[in-house]
Amino acid sequence: MTSTTKVVLGILGAAAAGAVIGMLLAPEKGSDIRQKVKDAANDWACQLADLFAESKSEFSNFTNKAARKAKDMAGQAEDRFNNVRESLG
Repeated sequence: MTSTTKVVLGILGAAAAGAVIGMLLAPEKGSDIRQKVKDAANDWACQLADLFAESKSEFSNFTNKAARKAKDMAGQAEDRFNNVRESLG
């Protein structure tokens, strides 16, 4: 897990905890508070799922890009080898 992901998850966790504490201290009916907590938890879960999906997509893009770069470099190395071999032969 990268440090950026850790920071984002820490911020999300702190914000969620703050929201829950704020709702628990609010002068409202218990059923209203429970519904707000449920809705907030659902929102946070959706955002977290989106974050993981985005991270997975970015990782996939990175690995694809790295594989293409490695293939290109291998092709360049092969071309250089063949050029040197031809110049010596």
